[in-house]
Amino acid sequence: MQPNHNVVGWFEIPVTNMDRAIAFYEAVMGYSLERQQMGPIDMAWFPFHQTETGSGGSLVCYEEMYTPIANGTLVYFTAFSGDLDNELARVEPAGGKVLSPKTLIAEGFGYMAVFLDTEGNKVALHCGG
Repeated sequence: MQPNHNVVGWFEIPVTNMDRAIAFYEAVMGYSLERQQMGPIDMAWFPFHQTETGSGGSLVCYEEMYTPIANGTLVYFTAFSGDLDNELARVEPAGGKVLSPKTLIAEGFGYMAVFLDTEGNKVALHCGG
């Protein structure tokens, strides 16, 4: 049976310095994250709508359970500006590194790019269709 919605329900991106990571993602993505302290776990939630199908997620700082990694799961963020060149232009000034420039995936599937965040995670952007 095929689900009638997106299959990812939540994601967490490991960080070692929450203040630096929040500043980076807010600068690159152009929106605010909501910081939450949940016992020993420090989280910063990306904007999401609980009533919508799909994925929300957060940055998470908890040394006992999470370590940033450049060769793990790859999370793709939607470039809400409509042109991921806008978000990519803010990656390096915010302390990250562009690893793969804007690239056409295929006609009808839009564009993607990959960057390294300030914590050492490889993250991607997607835009268009």
